[in-house]
Amino acid sequence: MFFGPYTPLILILFVASLLVQGYLSRTYGRWSQVRNSRNLTGAELARQMLDENGLTNVPVQMVPGALNDHYDPIRKAVNLSESNFSAPSVGALAVAAHEVGHALQDKVRMPALALRGRLALPLSLGMNFAPWLLLIGVMVHLSSLVWLGVVLFAAALLFHLVTLPVEFDASRRALVYLNGRGYVAGQEAQGARAVLTAAALTYVVGFAMALAQLLNVLGIARSQDD
Repeated sequence: MFFGPYTPLILILFVASLLVQGYLSRTYGRWSQVRNSRNLTGAELARQMLDENGLTNVPVQMVPGALNDHYDPIRKAVNLSESNFSAPSVGALAVAAHEVGHALQDKVRMPALALRGRLALPLSLGMNFAPWLLLIGVMVHLSSLVWLGVVLFAAALLFHLVTLPVEFDASRRALVYLNGRGYVAGQEAQGARAVLTAAALTYVVGFAMALAQLLNVLGIARSQDD
């Protein structure tokens, strides 16, 4: 990222993101070691939650790695990392229920989820070029390139903004299901909430970082026009 008026804020948010990631790792690490009282694995919980909501055709699949659980809206599949797929832990239940929450959003065609899906691929490609557009535009004093970079950073902010309600709603659905069906109670319920809250903080910091980056490149663009 280029130096601009909001560079100090970006650095602060970068440190904050590291702290939040550490908090998530510690929180998930703790509750991934606590066996849930129902002795259900993440895969078993996800399968039950899907079936009870009429999504019997949505598969629950194991993917390699850790904490890379996700719902694939294109293939209509819930993908759980190895530990959450097979472990009967409180953390696994929380993560699995959250991912099924996305499947439920897809079932009711949640507008924010659909918009995020449409933005994901073109934005991931565009953000590969955004820094270069800014750099070249600044070097050759071509404001049109700089402002094109600004547009891409604005699109990134929109993606993060749309992501917030999608993730918060999935966690809400997860907790309602887990508590309502009695899959977690007492300390287990607190643990599930703690895991999902820690994960939510990463999205909040991501949004704040995207906002700071946009403000930063806007400052650079305006300085080029002066």
